Amino acid sequence: MRLFIASGIFHPESGGPATYLKELLPELQKRGWEVCALTYGAGEIDSYPYPLMRIPRTKLRFPRYALAARPLLAWADLVYVHTLALPLIGGRAPRVLKIVGDQAWERAIRRGWIPATTDIDFFQTARDSWKASLQKSIRAAEARRMDGIIVPSQYLKNMVVGWGVNPAKIQVIYNALPPDYAAAQMSQAEARLQLGLGSEPMLFTAARLNPWKGVDHLIAAVSRVPDARLMVAGDGEIREALEQQATKLGVSSRVSFLGNLPRAKVALYMKAADYFALYSGYEGLSHVLLESLRAGTPVIASDKGGNPEVVQHGVNGLLVPYVDVDALSAAITEAFRPGMRESLAANSQHGMARFDFAGMVGQTHAALQAFLKD
Repeated sequence: MRLFIASGIFHPESGGPATYLKELLPELQKRGWEVCALTYGAGEIDSYPYPLMRIPRTKLRFPRYALAARPLLAWADLVYVHTLALPLIGGRAPRVLKIVGDQAWERAIRRGWIPATTDIDFFQTARDSWKASLQKSIRAAEARRMDGIIVPSQYLKNMVVGWGVNPAKIQVIYNALPPDYAAAQMSQAEARLQLGLGSEPMLFTAARLNPWKGVDHLIAAVSRVPDARLMVAGDGEIREALEQQATKLGVSSRVSFLGNLPRAKVALYMKAADYFALYSGYEGLSHVLLESLRAGTPVIASDKGGNPEVVQHGVNGLLVPYVDVDALSAAITEAFRPGMRESLAANSQHGMARFDFAGMVGQTHAALQAFLKD
């Protein structure tokens, strides 16, 4: 069973798709798949247990990627695609696409074709500039051409059906924590002591600092909740604007920007926090929510995307309408009411069996195997 992995990003780059492939592919090899992978980017290639080729992100990246892909497309029994609009020309093997978001929406925001605050769900049916509309048409047509599609949430399945893809082609396979993930093995008090933190009410978030992650709304909400502290891990294009916002609102002493942190340090902050906060305008199915709940830390999340498939309101966390800073500040106030944190933390493992790594690998193996030609 020869499997060609075609992707635009790969480990050690940040992001769910890169982590997903690094953890999944060795497990597929154990099940008999012969794997070869092709990606954009730079970095070493010899430490992986399968052949990996990286195409530098230069002006000639598209023809170079297409040239490198040709023999792999001819070799493969199946092509597992992880980025839309890759130059994959030729080959007769079936193609399965993993969709974790709307690339047309992200590209339209990055290139300024639509406002950065445009809601992803509104974007699906909105009349946009011709450039954004063309991107929507291209991504929908490519998705419809695929033999099969895997998505990590029912929310994303519904979105892709809206692109005109036959629902029978789409399979929901939930994301799962990698096998080497381990929550910090200590109490909340011990984690705070190790990090040099006090006992004040604390929220922690970890995200790429871009407009749709909603960190600006978290800062605005925290400014209305006396004594609450927000710790922000991650970096991105709007970090400076967020720092300026915290200063303007007079909460720079209660909002800390930690920058990019190693995985173990993120796990330590998750353990130390009262709540993990993810008030984003879009999530397919968030790994960080799974990590926080595995650590025993309840969450405060927007009721957007795949978040409601992880968070059960009033059980293992709180779901908040998006965008509604009044509702968010009220939820944070409620979260710090005496006894609330303990009640939600006691149920942090509720429903987590759905996000089992071995189960995800087995389902993915079966889904891919079903497309092999006799």
